[in-house]
Amino acid sequence: MNNIDMGKLMNMISKMDKKDLQNTIAKANEIMNSPDRDKIINELKKNMN
Repeated sequence: MNNIDMGKLMNMISKMDKKDLQNTIAKANEIMNSPDRDKIINELKKNMN
């Protein structure tokens, strides 16, 4: 997670409306609690590039 640019992350968050933000946080929590989280995070990183 520390590879992501915090400025970029904060910029993305600031553009979301509250409902999107809540969904994103829920999704992030789901990923962090998942036994497959490393695989999911690697997939997300691949999709961001």
